[in-house]
Amino acid sequence: MNCITITHCKLVHCTVNMFDLKHKIVLLTGGANGIGAAIVQAFLREGVKHIAILDIDVSSGNSLENEMNETYGDEKVKYYQCDVSKDEQLLETFNIVHDRNSYIDIVINNAGLTDESNTSNIRSEIEVNYIALVNGTLKALEMMRVDRGGRGGTVINISSIACLCQLAPALFVYLGTKSAVLQFSNCIGREEYYTKTGVRVITVCFGNTDTTIMQKLKSFDEEINKEMQEIIKLYPMQSQESAAKGVVDVLKNGKSGSTWLVANDKPAVDYSSHVTDAYKIMAKHLND
Repeated sequence: MNCITITHCKLVHCTVNMFDLKHKIVLLTGGANGIGAAIVQAFLREGVKHIAILDIDVSSGNSLENEMNETYGDEKVKYYQCDVSKDEQLLETFNIVHDRNSYIDIVINNAGLTDESNTSNIRSEIEVNYIALVNGTLKALEMMRVDRGGRGGTVINISSIACLCQLAPALFVYLGTKSAVLQFSNCIGREEYYTKTGVRVITVCFGNTDTTIMQKLKSFDEEINKEMQEIIKLYPMQSQESAAKGVVDVLKNGKSGSTWLVANDKPAVDYSSHVTDAYKIMAKHLND
């Protein structure tokens, strides 16, 4: 895997076997429940220095902070009430976390919604699943990039297995947001840009995972709502712990611009070559 070090203000490539999570400062959106909470625990077991949890759920966020600090030591986890769909609130919370810790090493954009039952909820779904993720990625780049005085770092953007296939009937807006996450993250993480910034941007696509959000899928079409749960049963369901372990493995081993599939309670799979091949096929006749 490529990493970036600084020598006389110039970027220098080196080769390492894995990225070490020990002593890292982490910012995680959507971290109070579900996969996010499982990621918090997995990272603490890996020896991270501190995790900032950004979430709208105050009760769960405070509870997780207290539980983790009792187990792993004071100041290991700090919960911040934050609605990531509010641009100013999200960016200000990034600033607060950065100022309190002097730097941030890892940002994980994990917050997500699956309710597209009406136009208001559809707007919220797009704002949380995609716009907030873009804002979080760009803010992380601003803070981390080595060509502007930062330390380098890693951004993990959470997508879905749904962006790797075409499903119908399904949550069509959700599919669109997760596909947008894949394209955005792949392109901003490409080697040509990474060599300038020293910030890895990696996409993780979760398969079906046993979380409460899977019981909250809502479409604008009642017929889809009736069929959705039956469709979900066709795909294996993995545990939250398996999903979190996959993120740990990706952080340790993933190259910038890569895409990883974490599904079926199996180790993370580097899916990058499949994504690249698919885009090559789609682009084959663009200039005909």
